[in-house]
Amino acid sequence: MQFAGLGRAMLLWLFLLLLLAGCGSDNASQLSAQGQDGNAKVMSWSKMPEMSIDLDYDYKALIETSEGSFEILLYADKAPVTVNNFVFLANEGFYEGLKFHSIIESFMIQTGDPLGNGTGTAGYLIPDELDIQSTYKEGVVAMFNSGTPNSGSSQFFICTGPDASNLNRQPNYTIFGEVSSGMDVVQAISRTPVKNGQPVEDVTIVRITIQVS
Repeated sequence: MQFAGLGRAMLLWLFLLLLLAGCGSDNASQLSAQGQDGNAKVMSWSKMPEMSIDLDYDYKALIETSEGSFEILLYADKAPVTVNNFVFLANEGFYEGLKFHSIIESFMIQTGDPLGNGTGTAGYLIPDELDIQSTYKEGVVAMFNSGTPNSGSSQFFICTGPDASNLNRQPNYTIFGEVSSGMDVVQAISRTPVKNGQPVEDVTIVRITIQVS
């Protein structure tokens, strides 16, 4: 047998080399695995993506959900790092199948968590971009963070009601876009029944398509 003379340690080393070769990624190490439910895809990277968007172009995101579609105009010129991160994750298919795990009709709808409980990330953090002449209001899209500076990653929320304006007292979440069409779908999602702080029905992202013009 070809490997008969090799020790177990050498065989393990060869196996790991083959495994790593098959899992390479342009952006450090990417991990893909089955989620706890056996269906959800878990994707993670060891560092934030390098800048790849062109600030001479306009970027929009068409978000298809189980409740319908809406479009977001991305503020690439105002929040380039955050938009670049969002575009990267969308193009990688990271958001596909993720649910809106937090819904407050008078405030916002939130998604982008691979764990579905408000604690998940894409494996890395991105810096805040708070020096933006925009305010939180209905239709505004912002990057969620853990409450500490520079702790955004993959989760984002869309403002849906008057309570969102309370965030203007202490604007700690990077605004990186605004719903440009389909706000009726966003509002429909915001009316999803909630029990004990959790939506009783799953509303999920089918896909996000980035449009460049």
